[in-house]
Amino acid sequence: MAKPEVLEIDGREVRVTNPDKLIFPQGGHTKLDLVRYYLTVARGALRGVDGRPMILKRFVKGIDEEAFFQKRAPNTRPDWIEVAELHYASGTSAEEVVVRDAAGLAWVINLGCVDLNPHPVRAEDLDRPDELRIDLDPMPGVDWKQIIDVAFVAREVLEEHDLTAWAKTSGSRGFHIYARIDPEWSYPQVRLAAETVAREVENRAPDLATSRWWKEEREGVFVDFNQNAKDRTVASAYSVRATPDARVSTPLSWDEVADCRPERFTLPTVLERYAQIGDPWSGIEESPGALDRLLELAERLGPAEKPPKGKGRRQIQMPLIEIARSKTKEEALRALEHWKARHPGVFKRLRPADVLIDGMRGRSSIWYRVRLNLQHVPEAERPPQEPLEVDYDPFKEWRESRS
Repeated sequence: MAKPEVLEIDGREVRVTNPDKLIFPQGGHTKLDLVRYYLTVARGALRGVDGRPMILKRFVKGIDEEAFFQKRAPNTRPDWIEVAELHYASGTSAEEVVVRDAAGLAWVINLGCVDLNPHPVRAEDLDRPDELRIDLDPMPGVDWKQIIDVAFVAREVLEEHDLTAWAKTSGSRGFHIYARIDPEWSYPQVRLAAETVAREVENRAPDLATSRWWKEEREGVFVDFNQNAKDRTVASAYSVRATPDARVSTPLSWDEVADCRPERFTLPTVLERYAQIGDPWSGIEESPGALDRLLELAERLGPAEKPPKGKGRRQIQMPLIEIARSKTKEEALRALEHWKARHPGVFKRLRPADVLIDGMRGRSSIWYRVRLNLQHVPEAERPPQEPLEVDYDPFKEWRESRS
């Protein structure tokens, strides 16, 4: 194991352990390379995380293994690392890390974080978000152009309702649009405003976008407003994502959006881009807007479809069967292939959006659920619900620890 590298950053020392650890084998990028990337783009990255409590998404076994989510700040930390105490619906609370400078960025990356996942609030006011976030999440089979077309509709809706839209690639399959807001509204109000954006985008582009709550009913690009619920986080600007090619969630000017491609923005290319043009989001702090007009539109549109609450189960409208619940995505995909081999004729009738592979948030990590929507399979040919190919219980260890 290589000797730790001690970096002096603005008068503070950050110890990078195992600096030669290969994080991205395809590009040869080490842990120290990742730390130095964040130091180079620090001014831009801090625009997304400065003063915000963040969940630590730690890839301690590398990007090929599932990350675990750590809400509580490590007990052993420098005295200059701040924390903010967040309270959750479960009745629990946790002191989460708050980064305010480049040294803080380096410190969290050394813990095994690859991307940064801040809350949409500042440590000084944990109940009133100052950011509205729209995540454009394509259903399987949707091409990139359709995502971009929806992005422009979302921008139009936001700006017609007194908000400035800021675009960035997600670094994954989708696209992000942010709007800074005055911290005057509660989480439920901000989520309602985001849901109203989604509904209006669907109204204007019904062949391209959907705001449907239930995944099996979605077609096209899901305008995901759920990221504005309390305790939800999104990979922030300049976050490197855990992809083989080290893609980056990259801020763009709107002039760049029409011709952008996500694979163009990787750790080395974003370093070059940042050196050449700086940060396209350099004015975001000066652009907060109000939610009044979106909330007025919400009243005119009337109540939207709501998620289940309380007792009872909804009546599922689509013919769904569940295939697997697994600890890893790789295991989920193997289970799907095994089912496919047993039902090849049925699988041929499925469309891409009929195969539902969901990353589900557990207590500290993601687990995976695989379902199939048999809506395009003739009723007489639909196989019944069978025992799951894999039946992982993500909460078993937690329940046992409490018994």
